[in-house]
Amino acid sequence: MIQAPFALWVYLSATPLLWLTVTLAAWLAADWIAARCKRSPLVNPVLVAILLVALTLTATGTPYATYFQGAQFIHFLLGPVTVAIAIPLYRNWPLVRRNLLPMLAALVAGAITAIGSAGGIALALGVPGPVLASLAPKSVTTGVAMGIAEALGGKPSLTAVLVILTGLMGAVAVTPLMNAMGIRDYAARGFAAGLTSHGIGTARAFSVNPVAGVFAGIAMGLNALLTALLAPLLLRMTGLLP
Repeated sequence: MIQAPFALWVYLSATPLLWLTVTLAAWLAADWIAARCKRSPLVNPVLVAILLVALTLTATGTPYATYFQGAQFIHFLLGPVTVAIAIPLYRNWPLVRRNLLPMLAALVAGAITAIGSAGGIALALGVPGPVLASLAPKSVTTGVAMGIAEALGGKPSLTAVLVILTGLMGAVAVTPLMNAMGIRDYAARGFAAGLTSHGIGTARAFSVNPVAGVFAGIAMGLNALLTALLAPLLLRMTGLLP
């Protein structure tokens, strides 16, 4: 009797569909919890879902490689989702055009600050080059950040962790920080969220206000493009990378 459930689990754990189902179930549960907490920035559904999946993997002794075999379809969707950011840009082009110059100025300043902060941390702590290369694209959406890190000689898996941490911190801090600074313009709030905390910040912005979400998505897409161009140039100009 004891062996039957165990044998069933061994069979299910080797089925890729199981881990895709676990991921989706964790997200639905996390979103339900966030809704019950009135979408508090401290109860971020991405963070809650990560914790639920991590607890499941730990409790079942499942290696990450086994989990990824089932969840890789979601990973594949990162690319199309990033490209689809062009849709809100097109639909809101008149509003974007009116704010084009401030957006471009904020974009350049934000991208340089994100990369520069990584360089500053590296100099202060004496981190090796591969770690710096993994850290530099921390404010870019995961799919693009991993590609940038790999091109710079970094470790894409480490980059993915740093990107998620950056996004979670930004999503938690953005609303109380903007309120404390007295910034009421949802376009500016959203653009800042997407620029600094990519997809997770964009999801948070959409939950606060549709205009904020649109501008966050635009910032996320533009920052991915600009960082891919600037990161190798700035890090090599400053001598942080060979």
